[in-house]
Amino acid sequence: MIKSMDLNKYKNLTRGISDTYVNVHPIQRGGVLTAEARKALLEFGDGYSVCDYCFESRVDLVDKPPVHDFTGDVAEFLNMDDVRFTAGCRHAKWAVMHMVCEPGDTVVVDALAHYTSYLAAEANKLCIVEVPHNGYPMFEIDPQGYAVKFEEIEQKTGKLPSIAVLTHVDYRYGNIADAEKVGEICKEYGVPFLLNTAYSSGIMPVDGKKLHVDFLCGSGHKSWAASAPIGILATTYEWSTRVFNKSTCRGDWSGRGFSKKEVALFGCSPVFGAPVATLMASFPAVVERVKHWDKEVRNAQYFVNELEKIEGFHQMGVKPKQHPLMNFESLPLHEIAEKDKRRGYFLYHELKKRKIVGLHPGMSKNFKINTYGLKHEQIEYVANAFKDIARENGIKVEE
Repeated sequence: MIKSMDLNKYKNLTRGISDTYVNVHPIQRGGVLTAEARKALLEFGDGYSVCDYCFESRVDLVDKPPVHDFTGDVAEFLNMDDVRFTAGCRHAKWAVMHMVCEPGDTVVVDALAHYTSYLAAEANKLCIVEVPHNGYPMFEIDPQGYAVKFEEIEQKTGKLPSIAVLTHVDYRYGNIADAEKVGEICKEYGVPFLLNTAYSSGIMPVDGKKLHVDFLCGSGHKSWAASAPIGILATTYEWSTRVFNKSTCRGDWSGRGFSKKEVALFGCSPVFGAPVATLMASFPAVVERVKHWDKEVRNAQYFVNELEKIEGFHQMGVKPKQHPLMNFESLPLHEIAEKDKRRGYFLYHELKKRKIVGLHPGMSKNFKINTYGLKHEQIEYVANAFKDIARENGIKVEE
């Protein structure tokens, strides 16, 4: 059986793009490694490489490298009380639901939530109720919708939902939800509040207590300049013991117990090498970069203004743009793609010719793009590339 395998295809793996390309991939910009993280990646690339001096049987308690100190610093950075690192933001959401809710309970989510919020609820056998958005072209979540759903659920089931989930910045349009208002509503009703910050914490200022958050879930590989997979789960002292509950089981024959292991984290989160090492190495830069969020917003607004000079191009979502993840409607390009032999891949190939990558292949009617962390001249170059493509295909461009 092994003789039939072509093992050579696994050797000398490359991405096929070089540093000379401009990457505008919507889910990759916030996860671009810093120089310090790339160095740490080589140093700690081996599995379990941060565990050389593990004496407490948990990665969050390791002192060399300083993971233990790091958990406290991340908690302070987010203005929360306790932090653990998880196998992605999705694991963090699952862990909270698993420890806070009971099967059959109800969870309220925004209708722009990431699919992993739904699957985390499904895996925990929870009933899902959505807060709707206001549709095209804004796709905005009204915080008051949470109060409406809380009332409806209580009237129908006789009790309030076990947890409410809000996507701080949604992955489709890059809208920033009013987390503080939703947090206030959750406090008023006594419903625990989970904020998904996969596209916010690590690139923009996020203050958990100001937002009245009980559970803050983040993504190291999306927004903290870390290699995958790693998530951040932050909570308050009120919930810490319950969410990070320790194992009480014992083997009936061996008598073995695991009293230091935290159940929802599978004892010790599987972030032992490159993920947590790169997260730590990038942290000083992450702390600094959130101070310059206003610059990122200005760059995003500049980009929107330039692309909307192309006839038929419209930024979808809330305006003016407040986040560098954005979604454009581009019907004229779609009409051209319909006649081009490359079909939907027309735009992808035209951009790649100009050394711009990151747009999803096959998209032309609308597309997502992210300018986070790019220099202004790079953003200008990308905008001009779109204009050139439009002009070459007979689409009017405002001068």
